[in-house]
Amino acid sequence: MENQIAAVQMRNITKTFGSVIANDKVWLDIYNGEILALLGENGSGKTTLMNMLSGIYFPDEGQIFINGKEALIRSPKDAFQYGIGMIHQHFKLVDVLTAAENIVLGLKEKGRLNIDEVARKIKSICDAYGFDVDPYQKVYNMSVSQKQTVEIVKVLYRGADILILDEPTAVLTPQETEKLFAVLRNMRDAGKAIVIITHKMHEVEALSDRVAILRHGRFMGDMLTKNTNAQEMTNMMVGHPVTLNIDRPDPVNPKPRIEVRGLTVRDIEGIVKLDDVSFTINSGEILGVAGISGSGQKELLEAIAGLQPAESGSIAYIQDDGTREELLGKEPVSISEMGVSLSFVPEDRLGMGLVGSMDLTDNMMLRSFRSGKSLFTNRKNPRKLAEQVVRDLDVNTPGVSTPVRRLSGGNVQKVLVGREIAAAPTVLLTAYAVRGLDINSSYTIYDLINKQKKSGVAVVYVGEDLDVLLELCDRILVLCGGKVSGIVDGRTAEKNKVGMMMTRLGGDTNA
Repeated sequence: MENQIAAVQMRNITKTFGSVIANDKVWLDIYNGEILALLGENGSGKTTLMNMLSGIYFPDEGQIFINGKEALIRSPKDAFQYGIGMIHQHFKLVDVLTAAENIVLGLKEKGRLNIDEVARKIKSICDAYGFDVDPYQKVYNMSVSQKQTVEIVKVLYRGADILILDEPTAVLTPQETEKLFAVLRNMRDAGKAIVIITHKMHEVEALSDRVAILRHGRFMGDMLTKNTNAQEMTNMMVGHPVTLNIDRPDPVNPKPRIEVRGLTVRDIEGIVKLDDVSFTINSGEILGVAGISGSGQKELLEAIAGLQPAESGSIAYIQDDGTREELLGKEPVSISEMGVSLSFVPEDRLGMGLVGSMDLTDNMMLRSFRSGKSLFTNRKNPRKLAEQVVRDLDVNTPGVSTPVRRLSGGNVQKVLVGREIAAAPTVLLTAYAVRGLDINSSYTIYDLINKQKKSGVAVVYVGEDLDVLLELCDRILVLCGGKVSGIVDGRTAEKNKVGMMMTRLGGDTNA
């Protein structure tokens, strides 16, 4: 592409937030007819850089050129005028509207809105690239992948030729991911310029034409994907060699630790979220939980931890001597004192477990303040724990006195997971523990989880990346629509088979 004018040229782009330099004189080229993977550790400035291109932020310094001409992008509306559209990880759709209504929402169409004409235009876009969208379907009836498709069609409807996708496969099944990749390749072949921000290296290798790497806000270089590999890209992101192997030692003397039988849970609206779920969690083992978003994973872990009431069923905690104790009906504090630790990382990372206005030390103290015998809280040990978590997990923070809300999402996750693991539980429940984390941080978390397993802890790992589930877990419980599709052996299960089980197409398999 040496003789081709770049669709986007970013020159000396700098953006600061207070004393933090998010982007430092970044140069980046994006070309028509290519898929560019933008890589970097948490806090390296990837999303900030793309937010400036899409009009969410405005750079402190530097210039942006679109098709060779300088562009002033002060808002998303300006970005659309230059043919730039960004599809965010968290969708911005109105549930009660149809796909067509969401797609034209906010547009000033000439004359009276003709929804049938809108639908015809949507169909022509879908036919051109291989999308499958029903313009008249309500968003609340859509799957996650259908909502994502609507978001992509929405920016194409507005005339976007440059598309930015932030973590596009975070909650997709393998089959949905392949479908998305096929569409993105069709868009690339039609001349669109596409940027994906992702931490999944196997997807980078499978989809992208070129990779560009940021480290600590600085542009480290770019290369053709075919001329590099996951190890080289990771080393370049981190700045030193990183081992990319997930250890999976065999369970040593596994014993039933928690036995779930006939668990049924409804939400506050009376909708069944878990339907007659039964399985066993063993000590010294990692049990993975796979399922598309909203299949009951959240409710399952919250029920075990005492945060979610159940309509029926049993959750028995089994001591080493075989003594059984029912968890249902117990307060979360009582369950926690028994050694059942919940490390839940929801989409709203500060909505559960951490208090954004409190600093790292005080958030560590949330775990230990009840154990004190004095009227005054002891900050010494929580401060030591905060310093240890910052050191061991490489949390990017000015210090342990920094309010958690000032940290990036990935660093908030490190603080939460590090605190829960440090609580020395007998049962560790982790949900999306590496969501949004860069590859180096993710492998640090995998190593910590394996250390818990080796020490005899019963670990439940709810994850979105099937490749990781199949490499890390001993057994995998597959949920579909609140029901158990089956339990498979993590060492022998096939990725596509598990994906089919997640969407009702797979049969029951027990391991």
